[in-house]
Amino acid sequence: MAAAGLILDFDGVLVESEYEGNRHLAELLTALGHPTSVDQAMTRFMGLSGTAFHAAIETWIGGPIPPRFHALRDAEDARVLAQGVPPVAGAAAFVRGLPPDLPRAIASSSSTAWITAHLAHVGLADAFDPALIFSGREHVARGKPAPDIYLLAARALGVPIARTVIVEDSPVGVTGAAASGGIVVGLTAGRHCGPGHADLLRGLGARHVAADFAAVARIVANA
Repeated sequence: MAAAGLILDFDGVLVESEYEGNRHLAELLTALGHPTSVDQAMTRFMGLSGTAFHAAIETWIGGPIPPRFHALRDAEDARVLAQGVPPVAGAAAFVRGLPPDLPRAIASSSSTAWITAHLAHVGLADAFDPALIFSGREHVARGKPAPDIYLLAARALGVPIARTVIVEDSPVGVTGAAASGGIVVGLTAGRHCGPGHADLLRGLGARHVAADFAAVARIVANA
């Protein structure tokens, strides 16, 4: 039996912004006097946003975020927003190949402006109803790893969460998706997913782990 609905994370699932964002974050923190490798940034900050993201940085550096951090980070975000980042391998073809009648939504920690801009960059501007693009910053009081955004998306799709496939790439995303009761697929197709990432996601509650979108398509068709 096919899935009743599909919820996709965005950064690191559809576009490679998770890798690019954490690479820049590591370089920025290092330049500000807090040596950080890309792997360390991935481990500590992947999938976070807003106050949870800032709190994780303060924990890592052992004090307040340097004043220059926000302006430099905002400048990088503006550059990426204007120029775009590559799609995750196979992501665009997967979305274009979905059954037209399969309800689908995006549930991301990023802003809706960020999501819609990058959908346009990768040629998927018309692939999702704007009313079914959900931001953990804008649409729920508790973002990931709380399950709220997935439950909201499933209600908006009109499908039972227990028959909804949720595709996530980050530990906080998988944690929240698993808590929602959905059929969680841990995707490891992005550049940020190194050795051991599949086992990490499985340990956090991913029912399936997919190395590519061909595997995701099979799961959706048989969920």
